[in-house]
Amino acid sequence: MRKSLVLILLLAACYANAQNADSIWFREHYIKKELQIPMRDGVKLFTSVYMPKDTTVKHPMLMTRTPYSCAPYGEDKWSAIYNSYKLAYLKEGYIIITQDVRGRWMSEGEFVDVRPFNPAKKTKTDIDESSDTYDAIDWLVKNIPGNNGKVGVFGISYPGFYSTMAAASNHPALKAVSPQAPVTNWFIGDDFHHNGAFFFLDGFAFYNSFGKPRPQPTTVGPKGFEYYTKDNYKFYLETGALKNFAKLMGDSIKFWKDLYSHPNYDDFWKARDARNATKVLEPAMLWVGGNFDAEDNWGAWNAYLAAEKNNIGKAFNKIVMGPWYHGQWASKDGTHLGNVRFGSNTSEWYQQNIEIPFFNYYLQGKGDISSIPEASIFITGANEWKQFQQWPPAGKEDKAIYLQANQQLSWNKPSGQKSFSEYTSDPGKPVPYTEDVHFDRTREYMTDDQRFAARRPDVLVFQTDSLTEDVTVTGNVVADLFTSISTTDADFVVKLIDVFPDNFAYGDEEPQQRKTAPKSYTMSGYQMLVHGEVFRGRFRNSFEKPVAFTPGKVENVKYKLGDVAHTFKKGHRIMVQIQSTWFPLVDRNPQQFVDIYHCDDKDFIKSDIKIFHDGVNASKIILPVLK
Repeated sequence: MRKSLVLILLLAACYANAQNADSIWFREHYIKKELQIPMRDGVKLFTSVYMPKDTTVKHPMLMTRTPYSCAPYGEDKWSAIYNSYKLAYLKEGYIIITQDVRGRWMSEGEFVDVRPFNPAKKTKTDIDESSDTYDAIDWLVKNIPGNNGKVGVFGISYPGFYSTMAAASNHPALKAVSPQAPVTNWFIGDDFHHNGAFFFLDGFAFYNSFGKPRPQPTTVGPKGFEYYTKDNYKFYLETGALKNFAKLMGDSIKFWKDLYSHPNYDDFWKARDARNATKVLEPAMLWVGGNFDAEDNWGAWNAYLAAEKNNIGKAFNKIVMGPWYHGQWASKDGTHLGNVRFGSNTSEWYQQNIEIPFFNYYLQGKGDISSIPEASIFITGANEWKQFQQWPPAGKEDKAIYLQANQQLSWNKPSGQKSFSEYTSDPGKPVPYTEDVHFDRTREYMTDDQRFAARRPDVLVFQTDSLTEDVTVTGNVVADLFTSISTTDADFVVKLIDVFPDNFAYGDEEPQQRKTAPKSYTMSGYQMLVHGEVFRGRFRNSFEKPVAFTPGKVENVKYKLGDVAHTFKKGHRIMVQIQSTWFPLVDRNPQQFVDIYHCDDKDFIKSDIKIFHDGVNASKIILPVLK
């Protein structure tokens, strides 16, 4: 024990010394400048620039535009860029640029959330995020000494949205763009709504601070809401209906009021779909995301597909999807998520084999990118990177796996009559999204063990026998349910799960590959969430025009769960769980066809829900199985 402690302390000291050496190198080889860059309408945007001191060569520029601050502010206060894989860009001599977007932190102007793309700008007052990027790049290439006239843009999450908008600027100096987990559509699949259901845990936690108005440029961030408990299930349940959260949020946060004012997929949301900006993209595009991203998994897949469709024949429009939580590809450790291990450092592989070569090639003319395929996808379960020439792969076949009586799941269509499973959904006791007590929404729930949910009476469970061969799923999974409910509305949550064998345990060699180890957990019989998704039943016919259910009438609820890249190994089982609450991840449906954003606590009622699995109404999950 004593020797182990000494070893740990020595390793920590070595790591600290290495980081200190990188910090010293950074200061010795770079200078920092803070600038106010004018836009076409006269608004100035605060920009932080780290420039190499070396004047013997010309340097490429790598830019991120963000609503999350250029901090630290002050030319004598430096960001710890060196303490990440971005040290490689510093060693390559990149000019590193970060800009506060319009209306945020130290930039002038008015901030607008997911500002709509305007393809028909005619005057100096017609601005959007693409025009701001164009103006910023134009100023930078003309005024930053020692630049080589080539610019790249990248960013994760909201900065991913600004990266998409940057690409749409098509400035001639902009050669390469990498939107990573890009915010793309906040109603259909990213962040605050999934299929019309409000992800209010993230929404309330985010907007009670981020959404506060900032009348003047500032370096001081807003304070968030003071919670009375650190148990988020307790807080969100006791607060009750969404109208009560509006009272807590107050009247000053504009976008929170916008959320309440646009409960359906109207023109407000359609204008804010970032895919509108993918019609003509001249820069090389590298889309990046995580299959276990709890925030913007949808955006990465679907923005890439839109760009692919809208730019047929484009030389470089490619996607990378790894087994990652939100932004994990930019971290030092991509070996695991929660209890599930990936067998290698997937983040490091991506950084060294895809992202850095991508920017080096397009911004410096160095290296070779011919080995980067159309789609670089990590297949969990099999724990290997696969290269595909298109996504979904040409070799996939959509196969229906059917719900059966007695909790069975089979490739064979049922033949019985009037067969169904049922449960009572009680919004007063909603199904938690994770087993443990938490304050912040976890990242790990995306691969969490689902046994806690399987034991609840309001969760239906269907599973196959042990698989006799591997089943690899690559593409969009579709839930096709036939249901009747006793009320006029309900949500449907479908979870695709990999059930590990009862004798399963990770090998002793794997922990040595990991830089950090997850907590010890019994993996025998583990029910790994591969992918789950909610659908608000009122939108089953249209996101624009919701309709009520007729109590007792059998109706079809069919929707996309999203893209999956996973191998169910021989000896494992495929499981499907179905429920109607996922709390407090998703707001509770009152289970009546009322205005959910303005209804009262008394409007929440129980609903008896039947899921049919017979010869006429054969509920199924459609899996894109790789042949």
